[in-house]
Amino acid sequence: MRIDIVTIFPEFFSVLDVSLLGTARKNGLLDVVVHDLRDFTHDRHRTVDDTPAGGGAGMVMRPEPWGEALDALLTEQSTVIFPTPAGSLFVQKQARELSGREHLVFCCGRYEGIDQRVIEHARARAEVIELSIGDYVLNGGEVAAMVVIEAIGRLIPGVVGNPESLVEESHEDGLLEYPSYTKPAEWRGLATPPVLLGGNHAAIAAWRHDQQLERTERVRPELLS
Repeated sequence: MRIDIVTIFPEFFSVLDVSLLGTARKNGLLDVVVHDLRDFTHDRHRTVDDTPAGGGAGMVMRPEPWGEALDALLTEQSTVIFPTPAGSLFVQKQARELSGREHLVFCCGRYEGIDQRVIEHARARAEVIELSIGDYVLNGGEVAAMVVIEAIGRLIPGVVGNPESLVEESHEDGLLEYPSYTKPAEWRGLATPPVLLGGNHAAIAAWRHDQQLERTERVRPELLS
C-alpha cells in the first residue's frame, strides 16, 4: 500500500519509523511519504492560511497549495482522507475496508480547517472520505491521521506476525475483547480465572465469549443493538 500524507508538520510522522509500521516500511509492505504543504506555496512567507470568508475567529487553509499538492499526488487508484471532527465516525469495519486500498492520501488540516472547495474539487477527481476519530476537537488532523494509519496498517497482510491475533480483538465481531491474563497464576492476591488454567478449550472459548458480552454490555451497551 502507498500512503501520502500532506501536512504543515511533517516531523510529526517520524513515529512511523518505529514498531510494527516501521518494520513494515523497511520490508516494503507499506510505502509512506510525508509532504510539507508549504512546499506547494509560491510566496516568500510560504503562506497556507487566510482569514475566513464572511468573518469569524481563526484562520482557514487556502485552497491553492492544497490544489497543487493533490495535483501532484492523485492517481486513478487514490482514496483521499480528510480527518475532521465534522466527518463520519471511523470504525474497525472501515479500517479493514481501507486496508485493501492501493493508495491513500491523508490531508491534515489545521486552524479552522481546509477551504471546503478543496474537498469538493477532490471529490470530483477521486474517492473522498471525511473521517472523525471521536466527538472532540484536536488542534489539527495529524493525530487523527496517525490513528487511522495505524489502524489500517496493522491489517495489511504480513504487518502483524501472527494474523490470528487480529481475529479476537475488540470490534472485530461487534463486541469488545475479553480480558487477558498471563503468568504467574496469582499476583498480589489476584488470581487468573481457573477456567483459563484447566486446558478445556471449549470451556475457555465459552468463558471468553461470556466475558465479551459482559464487558460490552457494561462499557459500550450501544454496540449490542
